[in-house]
Amino acid sequence: MKSLFVATISVVVLGAGLAVAWIAKPFSSKPADVPVVSTPVKLEPQPAEPSRPGEKPPDSSLAFAQFPPPKAARPGQPAEPELKPEPLPDLPQADPKSKLTQMLKDQKLYMEKLPNGDVRILFPAEVCLREGLLEVFLCKKNTKEHEAILRTDIDARFLHAALIAAGATVGKPVQFLNPKTSEQEYKPASGQKVRVLLHYSTAGKTQTVPAQEWILDKKTKKPMAHDWVFAGSRFVKNPDRPNDPDYYCANNGEVICISNFVDSMLDLPVEVSREAADLQFDAIPAKIPPLKSQVWVILELVPEKKK
Repeated sequence: MKSLFVATISVVVLGAGLAVAWIAKPFSSKPADVPVVSTPVKLEPQPAEPSRPGEKPPDSSLAFAQFPPPKAARPGQPAEPELKPEPLPDLPQADPKSKLTQMLKDQKLYMEKLPNGDVRILFPAEVCLREGLLEVFLCKKNTKEHEAILRTDIDARFLHAALIAAGATVGKPVQFLNPKTSEQEYKPASGQKVRVLLHYSTAGKTQTVPAQEWILDKKTKKPMAHDWVFAGSRFVKNPDRPNDPDYYCANNGEVICISNFVDSMLDLPVEVSREAADLQFDAIPAKIPPLKSQVWVILELVPEKKK
């Protein structure tokens, strides 16, 4: 358990100024005033959901290979040329009259409030995988690059807090066991639906596409059809350092997930196996820019239907 807390969150808070201080405070029992919205919001710790029987929490101190090795050329054929990474495009505003607020002093995390009242969250990420089976769509840097298309160096706590500030309703992570009986009982992740868009450059031209267009459903042979929900991951105490802020488990790598994980911040509200033999989704290389290309990730809240 101790290894989960090697990256002490308090170091981040000390160096990030007023905006970070706002995001780092929500884990106390007191409400946290958010300077970028008119209504104060609270970021409450979510109850811990049981993991699979015998499952051990991932070790966040392990850093997997950042990028897959280049493919070896066949005998008598030249090696494939390495594709040049695409730079990060200009910040994509949905409307020139939108109000943009930088939510972290030293990182590119933005809230965009549109004239019609809609709110979007924008942050940069880097392509770390173009081919292979997927369990995660976007991971925290130095965690799950071997099975995720994108990675970001922004603390997932801040992304969670940004969604709360934008007005998102947090739900619950996936459940595999009944907490009262310890019997197997699957309940899908819940929470407000979040649309994930990608803004990036290809050969000097920018485009914005749904994240699903980079993910192949091997069963249907079409792009993934499911939307994500704001499951909210889990907050846990470090028993060795009880005065530290609660640790946000999505920082283990499960920021935007494809397979179901109890630590997912955004998860699919359908049952998706994480067993290697049953992985259902694959990357679509033809749609994904070169490795190390910079991409804007855009999180849009989908209004909840009135009952």
